[in-house]
Amino acid sequence: MPAFQSLFTHDGDPFMPFPENAPRVDDLISMPPQDIAALPVELLAILQHEIDETTKRIKAAKARLDGALTIRYATRAEELRHESGKDTGTVRFDDGDFTVVADLPKRVAWDQSKLSAMVERIRAAGDDPAEYVDIGFKVPERKYSAWPEGIRKGFEPARTVRPGSLKIALVSQEADQ
Repeated sequence: MPAFQSLFTHDGDPFMPFPENAPRVDDLISMPPQDIAALPVELLAILQHEIDETTKRIKAAKARLDGALTIRYATRAEELRHESGKDTGTVRFDDGDFTVVADLPKRVAWDQSKLSAMVERIRAAGDDPAEYVDIGFKVPERKYSAWPEGIRKGFEPARTVRPGSLKIALVSQEADQ
């Protein structure tokens, strides 16, 4: 029996994740966050675990369904795209009482070194490369951290640090041992 379920074995069925009067995952949608935060930590851990497990199952089910839809419709969509003279984009066709909308997005990747050479040629010709391309710079944090102090100080005015999203996991201390 998983450790999170054993927390409630004294309340009845050892396989019941938590007491019947406790909020369920579906109840969380209508509960204010303050009320959820006030729940016992054991219940929060159970709810977090159930949501994580449900998310895994939903993702696996979605992957299977997406695979089945691809098997069923990809060939027809490709034929329609070919008839239209396009390699990507959206095509629509009917299957019974439904319209199938098959979208194959365009993913464009640019060779950065070749773009850089083009920018230099545009600049050398006296034109403004910003009229043709978006130019940006970024510094990987790993590299920044490895720089000597003097170089880092020079870049600090151009650097802004913002926190990401807080992620909290509740782990049973029994499970850690």
